[in-house]
Amino acid sequence: MRSFAISALREPPFPARRHAAVELVAGESTGWARDLGLVATEAGLRRLRGAGAAELAGRACPDAPVDRLRLLTDLISWLFVMDDACDEDGLGASPTRLAPTVAELLAVLDGHGDRAATRPVAAGPLGVGLDDLCRRVRARHRPTLLLRLISQLREYLLALLWEAANREHRRVPGVAEYVQMRRHTGGVRPSFTVTDLAYDELPGAARWADPALTALDALAADLVCWCNDLFSYGKELSTAPDVHNLVTTIAGETGQGEEAALRAAAARFNEGLAAYAELEATLTGAGDESVRAFLLTRRNWIRATYDWSVAVSRYA
Repeated sequence: MRSFAISALREPPFPARRHAAVELVAGESTGWARDLGLVATEAGLRRLRGAGAAELAGRACPDAPVDRLRLLTDLISWLFVMDDACDEDGLGASPTRLAPTVAELLAVLDGHGDRAATRPVAAGPLGVGLDDLCRRVRARHRPTLLLRLISQLREYLLALLWEAANREHRRVPGVAEYVQMRRHTGGVRPSFTVTDLAYDELPGAARWADPALTALDALAADLVCWCNDLFSYGKELSTAPDVHNLVTTIAGETGQGEEAALRAAAARFNEGLAAYAELEATLTGAGDESVRAFLLTRRNWIRATYDWSVAVSRYA
């Protein structure tokens, strides 16, 4: 299925770049996950290493200071562990099974990374890891980004309950519903925010109200998620088939066969990439340097996701 994605998807027309410290950060981040208990078995450790969190982060954030690249890598690792617990280990099989974990993690987010608060040991390794991430973001003294991150992580956790309900009832969502919810279940928005933390010259809070900027941000998240869906589709079929994939929702809504649904999903990505280029050109023409910095982070993420997906063993 990877070969289909490579042949059918338009390669993002942005420079491919990679941080020089990827290998260093990969080792440190794996040690972080192991020491916190996020991975407790050799199989879990192999799965996390195979996910290539540092490779993805290093391509998405090639100019970041090493400590902030490490923060992004740790967040992506945490998201991979959480997703795998839900998708492959059964935690997300039903809302009643997942809800206690979500409640504990929401309580962690309510602490806003307060360094005076007691570490949430009762929330388990996922809670301790999430608390550590929030504390490190808080230490950067960028309160707007901290609050944005916490809000986006709340949306991510609540969206996982939506996925769990679909699994329990074997419900295939419609395409429009799936596209909307995928922006949250994919964990892309919090990853964007931690990427933004690596840069100083980004649009202020008032600029974020610009509909063109928010539309581009949403489309960038869509492109990252749809690219991931095409590359991961084969793996999902071979392990535990899941309804949460753009290909599956297109097939369910239209009645198309697998091949037609795959091509329709690829066409949606390619059309979205063309629309993204038009939006980006409009925003670039405004001459705002803070917006140019923002655009660079989003195009890096789109290109990074494609390049990482081509090579990572997670989707082999």
